[in-house]
Amino acid sequence: MPATPKVTLEGSVAELPLALADLHRSLEVGRPLRIDIVARDVDSAAPAARMLIHGGGFVATRTRALYRRAHTLPDYIGPGMHILLVGLNPSPYSADVGVGFARPGNRFWPAMLAAGLVDHARDPRAALVEHHIGMTDLVKRATARAAELDADEFRCGHERVTSLVRWLRPTVVCFVGLGGWRAAADPRAVAGVQAQSIGSTTVYVMPNPSGLNAHATVDSLADHFRAVKNLVH
Repeated sequence: MPATPKVTLEGSVAELPLALADLHRSLEVGRPLRIDIVARDVDSAAPAARMLIHGGGFVATRTRALYRRAHTLPDYIGPGMHILLVGLNPSPYSADVGVGFARPGNRFWPAMLAAGLVDHARDPRAALVEHHIGMTDLVKRATARAAELDADEFRCGHERVTSLVRWLRPTVVCFVGLGGWRAAADPRAVAGVQAQSIGSTTVYVMPNPSGLNAHATVDSLADHFRAVKNLVH
């Protein structure tokens, strides 16, 4: 039986999520591997390594340091983020292609382009590296419908995202989809800037860009993204 491959990721703690995202993209779903993290610095504000690996799209097994590549999306986050975009959870289609909001008919990327936030559609790595825009999900588990998620997943997801925001301190965190923020934090929330912040980070909530949301157009979603962009400057 072939030995389980081992990967050692070295770098500053804040650079590790992007390394995990790159690793995730290179592997097929279910591939087992050992992941060792060797940080060049100590960052007391950073989440535990296990949480970073989970956010990178890997699930733990019963064996220490042994993980499997999950059917989900990795976090694209790092130091110097101005904006962190938080989707509800990946669809199976997005998890298959490795890009959030990727299904044809989803208005997310057309609205991002129209608002001038990115230059290339469906490229979360470029959004982070070139435009300082990070992406994650409130819940990492891929489902066909949001109704398949439960309250504990929303609660744990909110805690995880809060931890990331307090660590990396983007100027704005934008929850893409009112339903996610309402389920996790405020059942009465409306779109726009929220009264509560996360540390020094402004919280913005906007409608779901899914093609199933008939009330949201590319133009109206682009207006929300422009409002988020304006909060950075």
